[in-house]
Amino acid sequence: MADLAANGLGVAAAVCSMTSFAPQLIKIWRERDASAVSLRMYLVTVAGFALWTAYGVIIGRWPLVGSNAVCLAMSGAVLVLKFRLDRRSGS
Repeated sequence: MADLAANGLGVAAAVCSMTSFAPQLIKIWRERDASAVSLRMYLVTVAGFALWTAYGVIIGRWPLVGSNAVCLAMSGAVLVLKFRLDRRSGS
């Protein structure tokens, strides 16, 4: 029963983490404006997810790899949009 609870907690955490970037990504995409996004925060976030993904690969925990790879892709997309849109607007 403890394993089931731990797995359920892990799945819930992964789903929350993976979906947390969707509203920001959608807002930036629709409005074509990333001026309110903190570049430093997203640089650190992307680096963190890259490290978590690498850690998961090293220890062979594929659920950890999968969820962090999704988070890496989504936060990386926000970062790419931040760079592109700020360059276009001259910010």
